[in-house]
Amino acid sequence: MRAVLDVILLVLQLYSYVIIIVAIMSWLIAFNVINIYNDLVRSIWNGLNAVTEPLLRPIRNMLPSLGGIDISPIILLLLIILIQDIIQRYIYPNVF
Repeated sequence: MRAVLDVILLVLQLYSYVIIIVAIMSWLIAFNVINIYNDLVRSIWNGLNAVTEPLLRPIRNMLPSLGGIDISPIILLLLIILIQDIIQRYIYPNVF
């Protein structure tokens, strides 16, 4: 059972890295540092959005409009950290 928890923790950590990459890439696209018309950039962007949007969209729908600021990745990262902490402190020590 601990192996399953280790895999869950690893997936959560990798997903948090993907969220950070998407946030940085969105800034680079917004400031026109990287071009979305490049096929490689567009395919990476579409792939990362396909992975992160299912969890970010409900958070965006619940948040009030803050103008051009999107804090949904920060909230999702905080939720991932909370889930990891709950697993490490409460579930992992009690599993044999």
